[in-house]
Amino acid sequence: MKLARPDVFHPRIVLASCPALPDGDGDDAGLVPALRQRGLHARWLPWDDPATLDADLVIMRATWDYIDRLDEFLEWTRNVRNLVNSRDVVVWNTDKRYLSDLADAGVPTVPSEFFAPGEDVALPGGEVVVKPAIGVGSVGAQRFTDGAAARRHACELHASGRTVLVQPYDARVQDGETALVFLGGEQSHAFTKGPILPADGRPDFDASGTYAEETLSPAEPDFEVWDVGHSAVAAAAAHLRIDVGELLYARVDVIGGRQDPRLLELELVEPSLGWRQLDAATRGRRERQFVVGVERTLDRLGLGPLSHRRP
Repeated sequence: MKLARPDVFHPRIVLASCPALPDGDGDDAGLVPALRQRGLHARWLPWDDPATLDADLVIMRATWDYIDRLDEFLEWTRNVRNLVNSRDVVVWNTDKRYLSDLADAGVPTVPSEFFAPGEDVALPGGEVVVKPAIGVGSVGAQRFTDGAAARRHACELHASGRTVLVQPYDARVQDGETALVFLGGEQSHAFTKGPILPADGRPDFDASGTYAEETLSPAEPDFEVWDVGHSAVAAAAAHLRIDVGELLYARVDVIGGRQDPRLLELELVEPSLGWRQLDAATRGRRERQFVVGVERTLDRLGLGPLSHRRP
């Protein structure tokens, strides 16, 4: 007797980028081969390519021009069939006012004040960082020792219709930010990002103009630093009313060591994950962890290999 076999469904997966970097910046180069090793096929497409709307699953990886086309980008997230991280995550996390939500939840956070267009900008004493509340890749972010120059920059951001974020400059950032990577809500790996913002100047950007150039290196953070990461990811999931495992990826940027570490940013939309800072064996394991997260996402969405059986 010949046994009937269910059809095996092959979901169409897209890694979403942007026109300036159609295949990402190279850090994610191992993801497509890692997916294929598990029988999943993916391809890179700029997020604004109409073919992304035909995909069964879209994974945002390098959509770094969205700040210039925010309304169009958010409309795209509404039209994509299945997006990770989800649209609700995107809407919340693209606006850095999420920092207030995390601070209210008890996450130790760098003090942050927000000023909408038309509001007077209050500056704390000493050096400050002024940047748009909606931004990526340090675009529009500047560090100031001169209060008058800081106010001029805030006025320029207001004039373009942007809400301004003001933070006191924490000198510990000169030692670098610790980027904590979580995959599927679980601790994965970490790396250090060197300082980006010069005093009273603009950071250097890569040739694509989509992100500030960074100096990266491997890191082994103390558990007190990891604790900030765990609390930030858990607080974000609780605020969004989702299971923490629904976050396929998260990057928590922290300044300071074991003494008073503080959250600088939580990146849930399209963060670089620092794969190239790992040795080959560790990178292979962590990329497989990412792929397992994709498999779990497909199963949760009803897109697993046995989800489309022949009647």
